[in-house]
Amino acid sequence: MTALPVARTRDEAHLYLDLHPCPRCGSTGTVWQDALVSVDGALASRYTGTCGDCGEARGHLFGLPEREVVSPEFPAFGGPEPSQLLDAGEWLWVADLTAGNVPTGDPAAARRALAIAVAAVGEVVKFIPPGAEEVPATAFWSERGTRLRDSEPGRFQVDRLLVVRDAYRRLADRW
Repeated sequence: MTALPVARTRDEAHLYLDLHPCPRCGSTGTVWQDALVSVDGALASRYTGTCGDCGEARGHLFGLPEREVVSPEFPAFGGPEPSQLLDAGEWLWVADLTAGNVPTGDPAAARRALAIAVAAVGEVVKFIPPGAEEVPATAFWSERGTRLRDSEPGRFQVDRLLVVRDAYRRLADRW
């Protein structure tokens, strides 16, 4: 069996599931149930559900991290290692989407959205090797992520990423 990609946390698994809609109808309207299962003698996390639009049965298996990631902060996407589920471009896309849709009339929802944007940019930074100045090409494997990198490669420089992350953090603090 091929090693399963690791979902470092429940938040990361749910984000991955949200970004991968039903293959039959394209809906993301699935209520997921998760369970710990054994796959070829190794523990894994299984997510199952039924598409709310077309009724298609859906399922995903994820490997478990070596060490449990426990964080009091929201969201908790993972530990210090880069994601195996989402590439660097997808994380920046999530940050852009979330920060671009901050609710204006609900301070708690605004802080929550900006916390997601801050954490997503932080996930991009995890792909940068020590001493490097930008995210390496190997950190892009999805169509969405590669497309974003190809259209705006300068956005993946460490200095720019840190400026964006800090700007989102300051915006969150204003709410």
